[in-house]
Amino acid sequence: MMKTRNTSGKCILGCGLALGLFAPFAAAQASGTETVLYSFTGSTGQDPLAGLIDSKGSFHGTTESGGASSYGTVFRLDSNGTETVLLSFDYSDGARPNAGPISDKAGNLYGTTQQGGANSYGVVFKLAPDGTETVLHAFAGQPGSDGAYPVAALISDRHGNFYGTTQHGGTSDNGTVFELAKNGTETVLHDFAGSDGQYPVAGLLRDGSGNLYGTTKQGGAHGSGTVFKVASDGTETVLYSFGGGGDGAFPMCGVIMDKKANLYGTANGGGAKGAGAVFELSAKGVESVLYSFAGGSDGAFPQAGLFRDTAGDLYGTTSSGGASNDGTVFAVKP
Repeated sequence: MMKTRNTSGKCILGCGLALGLFAPFAAAQASGTETVLYSFTGSTGQDPLAGLIDSKGSFHGTTESGGASSYGTVFRLDSNGTETVLLSFDYSDGARPNAGPISDKAGNLYGTTQQGGANSYGVVFKLAPDGTETVLHAFAGQPGSDGAYPVAALISDRHGNFYGTTQHGGTSDNGTVFELAKNGTETVLHDFAGSDGQYPVAGLLRDGSGNLYGTTKQGGAHGSGTVFKVASDGTETVLYSFGGGGDGAFPMCGVIMDKKANLYGTANGGGAKGAGAVFELSAKGVESVLYSFAGGSDGAFPQAGLFRDTAGDLYGTTSSGGASNDGTVFAVKP
């Protein structure tokens, strides 16, 4: 088995900055200046794993731990650097949020926690602008159930329905793809069996026809993960099964799509040097490795997804490698 990093799946689709903030590849070579806007203190949050969302000049995000009960927080950071803890999870209402929240036009925040809730297997929550939290769904957790341990962010449609994945649960305990209706009714759209994928830890992508696309970090024909599609009627199709060698292995984040329906993503392992890869999957299911990490100064073991600019250049991060072996930010020009 290829070496992987952080296989608990600390990744979400869409982590990072908005696409429009990236200039084409040539402009990305300039060095930047970093400013620390806020340092967490433990009581105000600890271990932020997800990206931020921007809402009317303020940022919102989550921390996996810290807060009043040490089970994580939802926070707001104002433009002047003032942090406000909007919610401290106490386990009964959720615990250990791995992914960041999403918001609606009314300013409500929605997200998942990978643990806690009535059954201890994670929840989907809503946080109103006035600070009122509502648990929309608590996962049941046992095999044969509706899912367990959601670690990825939600996405929503224009009707207010939510879509996501759970890392475990379902009939075979290999994870699920679920829909949560606006009224709180949960439906398992797909139950992974292993041969069609196992342990989805990434969020989903939804196209204009309502089809959902994602990855599983294991399973598939070779046990090294898959790229899958779930149609609006719940039919699942394995678009690609990673071989675990030069084509990549163990994708831990979701995919993005261009106008021609080609998909792009990262594999945490595999590639020509065994240190991960950036891949393209054509609309016909043909996979191409756009870049194989060597594990040195160029980076190694990417866990996060990609962004694509108007020129088609791809941007992402690696969890290790680089000059100090502490990770890199990279650009790949297909």
